[in-house]
Amino acid sequence: MSYPVIIQGGMGVGVSNWVLANAVSKLNQLGVISGTFLDTVLIRRLQLGDLGGHIKRALDHFPNQDIAQCIYNNYFIIDGKKEEQSFKTLQMYNLNALKERLQITVVSNFCEVFLAKEGHNNPVGINLLEKIQLPNLASLYGAMLAEVDYVIMGAGIPREIPGVLDKYVDHKEASIRIHVENAAPEDKFSMAFNPKEIVGEILKPLKRPKFLAIVSSATLAISLKRKSTGKVDGFIVEEACAGGHNAPPRGKLNIDEKGEPIYGDKDFIDIEKINNLGLPFWLAGSYGEPAKIQKALDHGAKGVQIGTPFAFCNESGLKSDYKKKIIQMILDGKAEVFTDPKASPTGYPFKVFQMDDTVSDKTVYEARTRVCDLGFLRTAIKQDNNKIIYRCPAEPVDNFIRKSGDPKELEGRKCLCNSLLAGIGLAQMRSSGYLEKAIITTGIELSLVTRFLKEGELSYSAADVIDILCPQLALAAT
Repeated sequence: MSYPVIIQGGMGVGVSNWVLANAVSKLNQLGVISGTFLDTVLIRRLQLGDLGGHIKRALDHFPNQDIAQCIYNNYFIIDGKKEEQSFKTLQMYNLNALKERLQITVVSNFCEVFLAKEGHNNPVGINLLEKIQLPNLASLYGAMLAEVDYVIMGAGIPREIPGVLDKYVDHKEASIRIHVENAAPEDKFSMAFNPKEIVGEILKPLKRPKFLAIVSSATLAISLKRKSTGKVDGFIVEEACAGGHNAPPRGKLNIDEKGEPIYGDKDFIDIEKINNLGLPFWLAGSYGEPAKIQKALDHGAKGVQIGTPFAFCNESGLKSDYKKKIIQMILDGKAEVFTDPKASPTGYPFKVFQMDDTVSDKTVYEARTRVCDLGFLRTAIKQDNNKIIYRCPAEPVDNFIRKSGDPKELEGRKCLCNSLLAGIGLAQMRSSGYLEKAIITTGIELSLVTRFLKEGELSYSAADVIDILCPQLALAAT
């Protein structure tokens, strides 16, 4: 079978939106939506008036119209909410998530995939994070209802996901184990999802999407191929220079003079071992130029995953004023990316673009009152009384310490949930009048972005990105 040479990265919250994925797939490469926080993204888009009527159009194709219309009626605001009003929020996810929350998650993933696939017959993928476990079962089912072609997953060891995809083909109940801190060896914490109970009975079998695991070592790739609950169809091999969350350095964490984690010989990825597994793979991390794509192909890869060039193109979900400002900073030689070992509540290093009026600015960060009202990055913790609580080092200090959190974990932690939503124009307005500030994540080789710009312009399209890489794509096809 044929494989895409370029896989568009599943970036951030709503940066890799349906508009971008649709554009890339129409160009015969693999467009990918980010499935992260999609339920919150959906209801906030509805509260802004569903510009263009795209959500309503997708909802009209959802197989259970009672659920679709209920969500629409509950959150849609004609002409959008007033600027000073706050967005309605959903109850935070836990092991016993409400049926309504699961339904919104299913529907939101369905809508995003449906819109990404609209108007063409080429494959579309969804990117999900293993570390955000609780919404994943509902997200996967919603994406499969819309006939998603690829599921791409990393930020952990997604060993159980292939088996989930297998069960969803026939709408069977699926479950995954949930990581709970302080759990005893005999404890078995899991979360189940029964499609019939949540969405209703659907008779037509679903298409099983291909599963690509994101890995940062040959050891992990080998383990996933041997021990996953179902078939792993390939790998995306992500190097430390890739944007967003990165696997932490192996061994003891060492920090350089700038405060960034140091990656060493232990973090070297043995591409030959991955090639020997006999499964298709793509390389990721600063591969956005023809010579590097050729290098990947020479190593046996089917192609590359590219993020940063697509993150700043016209179709991405990042706010347009941020894109223009960042591109100007790149042209002026003032762009800087910091691999922050503390920013993310997950403990994974997180690449942050340094820009005024975002939480990368220490003054802006310190001025924010800590709030945890979305909770996607919380950790489940078992207490001595066997009760499960949820804790995040970016939540209010008193709450974190009351939950037996280590105060050392609080330093520098940023609320990625609220800040990433702000980056795509869905910032929450607090009752105090404070508007949440954005955080921008990107890869480190920003200079590559300039090759897609026409003279005198500060914007470019997804087609411009593909056009620059076309000579390489033509070579790969021969």
